[in-house]
Amino acid sequence: LSPAAPFRIVNIGNSDKVRLLDFVEAIEESLGRRAIRNLLPMQVGDVPATWADAGLLQRLTGYRPQTDIRDGIARFVAWYRDYSGK
Repeated sequence: LSPAAPFRIVNIGNSDKVRLLDFVEAIEESLGRRAIRNLLPMQVGDVPATWADAGLLQRLTGYRPQTDIRDGIARFVAWYRDYSGK
């Protein structure tokens, strides 16, 4: 990271690995409806696993995100429904 940069961009994920289908299931649970799934083979550019590295956030601020994916999605859906009036 350049010390001359006037800002820092940091990842605020909690660093837990989450399978895509677990993510989809958490959204389904929060919305109370099933997604239409069209499962395809891995596509060019797909990665088998990905997760947030919040190490920089913790080093800069001392904060370590701890919200699990299901709770975070449920809270986001509740917020969005309130925000959008739906």
